[in-house]
Amino acid sequence: MAEYRNTCGNSRERDMVCIDAYRVLDSCRDKDCFEDVRVYLTCVGQEIIERTTVVRAKSAKVVWSCINIDSVPFNKGFYQLFIKIYTKICFEACIGPGNLQEFEGIGVVEKKVILFGGEGNVNVFKSEQQTNGFCSCGTSLSQKATSLPIAVLEVVDPIILNTKVTEPHKLCKCCCCCTIDEIPDCVCAGLSHDLVDTRDANILTVSLGFFSVVRIERPAQYLVNAVEYCVPEKECVLPAEDDPCALFRKMAFPVAEFCSSGDASPQSCSDTGKKCGCQ
Repeated sequence: MAEYRNTCGNSRERDMVCIDAYRVLDSCRDKDCFEDVRVYLTCVGQEIIERTTVVRAKSAKVVWSCINIDSVPFNKGFYQLFIKIYTKICFEACIGPGNLQEFEGIGVVEKKVILFGGEGNVNVFKSEQQTNGFCSCGTSLSQKATSLPIAVLEVVDPIILNTKVTEPHKLCKCCCCCTIDEIPDCVCAGLSHDLVDTRDANILTVSLGFFSVVRIERPAQYLVNAVEYCVPEKECVLPAEDDPCALFRKMAFPVAEFCSSGDASPQSCSDTGKKCGCQ
């Protein structure tokens, strides 16, 4: 943590100030396994799985999420969250001896959560500055009023557990949460080609494991002790232009990056008597 010295006078009086923050009313963590999730492929990927079933998933990355929240009937203060998670998955397929090709697709999973969010009887409006390019009119708009709480999803990139290609004549009990037309444009924009919706064609499915935390929040005001902020005494230092390598020479050698013992501490090699690098 940075240390700041008092440069605003000899004394800094504490004062009670009101802040606007978000209070977490309820939260939960989850470990979900979604089996046989259908992957929506591009034209390149669909052509590849029609020629081979030797497919391996390389990586998966969460690119978007949609969260809808509704009150639970006859249960005041509780809300049901409908969450869709969009994942971009990269694959590689073996087409003939020594011929490896890569392609990508989108997997969509859905989960439901019920959390306590309290009751809100007021309509909240917030002003928002309108900025439409260079010549902004500078008018102030107000966001849509709502008394619903705010739902927040925290999720790490999923673990790929299984990948398989299912032929069209076989019964596919795949998990399909939406159609291609329902996938947001911001998700499709990250692909190199457009998604295709084919019938009577092979289907690629994956099994994904997600670790997530869901919480529900409401705005709240609190009184806290505060002191006036003081300007730090430390100055920003830039490397000399005539010697671009001066800053690099002052950096410590990253010994831990070259130590294969799994211990991240730089002293692990010398303290335990193990040898690292060329010692």
